[in-house]
Amino acid sequence: MNSNNTKKNRILVIDDEEHITSLLKETLELSGYICDTAECGKEGLRKLRKSNGYDLLITDVRLPDISGLEILELTGKKYPFLPVIVITGYATIESTKTALRLGAMDYIPKPFTTGKVLSAVNSAIHASFTRIRGRRFRKIVYRSHIMDQVMELVSKIAKTDSTILVTGESGTGKELIARAIHSNSLRSTQPFISVNSGALPEGLLESELFGHIKGAFTGATSTNHGRFRVADGGTLFLDEVGNMSPAMQVKLLRVLQDGEFSPVGSSEILTTDVRLITATNINLEDAMSKNEFREDLYYRLNVIEVHVPPLRHRTEDILPLAEHFLSKQMGSEKRDSCTLSSSSASILLSYRWPGNVRELENAMERAWVLCENSEILPKDLPGRMMSSADKPPEMHPSGGGIQLDSLLDNIEKHYIISALKRSKGNKTHAAGLLGLKRTTLLARINSLGIAKDTGRN
Repeated sequence: MNSNNTKKNRILVIDDEEHITSLLKETLELSGYICDTAECGKEGLRKLRKSNGYDLLITDVRLPDISGLEILELTGKKYPFLPVIVITGYATIESTKTALRLGAMDYIPKPFTTGKVLSAVNSAIHASFTRIRGRRFRKIVYRSHIMDQVMELVSKIAKTDSTILVTGESGTGKELIARAIHSNSLRSTQPFISVNSGALPEGLLESELFGHIKGAFTGATSTNHGRFRVADGGTLFLDEVGNMSPAMQVKLLRVLQDGEFSPVGSSEILTTDVRLITATNINLEDAMSKNEFREDLYYRLNVIEVHVPPLRHRTEDILPLAEHFLSKQMGSEKRDSCTLSSSSASILLSYRWPGNVRELENAMERAWVLCENSEILPKDLPGRMMSSADKPPEMHPSGGGIQLDSLLDNIEKHYIISALKRSKGNKTHAAGLLGLKRTTLLARINSLGIAKDTGRN
């Protein structure tokens, strides 16, 4: 029994032998999984297309219509994060290598035991979850518990087609969250189109979203298809939706209700199939109370809300983000590595970050440009940060405090990595810089998960 399987993972089994599908279905469901079956490859692929998403595919190699290896190749292209286990009664070294090369998580020869299958299933689902977090969210740098909760929500809602409202202050990374939802969705192979609703006047925004025909207005020298049409089948992200005019709100509401719109200057009714994700940095409920935002539109947009917390409420993420932005600078320019001094790290941790992650990125670019040696000093940081140098990190009101253990581990990890970089990976030298014994440093490197070759490059 898989006692840890509380999520009810969904598994699809494709095999033309009824006793095999029955055995696997019974075994998996007794272990807490949800199992669907298919008798041939085409039926299996059809179920994959129609489903809201499976967590694992198990397929036989020899099927009556298409081979399991062909299915493996097709799913690798269309569902790149779906783990696949291959089973076969005709296992060869060559076919095993082919299956693994095409991305199979495991290759099980028949006859097999139910214990072997369950072990492979548990390992594949666990490995897939780790891989998804590592690859799909690779542009979102975080270590805090509060952001972990945000990303857990993103994982849950991504495979649905529900309309999402992303809220949070300016600079918190709302578009990154929208992109993460799209890249985790069944529409991930289709376009992701982003429009800043607040950056365009009403006339241009209408044309940008719905398109226009040639001659619809002065300057319309050609036909524009519009973002709703270009994003058909994919995801449309509308940022700063709270700044839309009342007239545009009505037109957006029509698309959400009927899936229909008309280009500017045309009476033609067009349809679209897009997943809409919107974002705002203003309180839409306050805007509704002032009659500045339509109530019916608000409830259409806010089917599921994802709130991105400000950086001052996720202190544990500050130093990892700072290192990330510095590494981006190193990748764009041929210069020696540059690390944060302990005093600079303390200033970053105590600053309130009104501009959030965007402000931190700009501060790291400035520090990178001004850094004279291999270490960023307080003088390289913006002057406005100096007044916060002696203040402790702020406690946030969400009930979780500042996650002190995580914060202290994060600070310790930062200093150890900095020492390793300064000593070019020499652990004896690094231990001396930190005032530690070499054995103590090695133990901390291991417990904090720091790569053993850190600093050597």
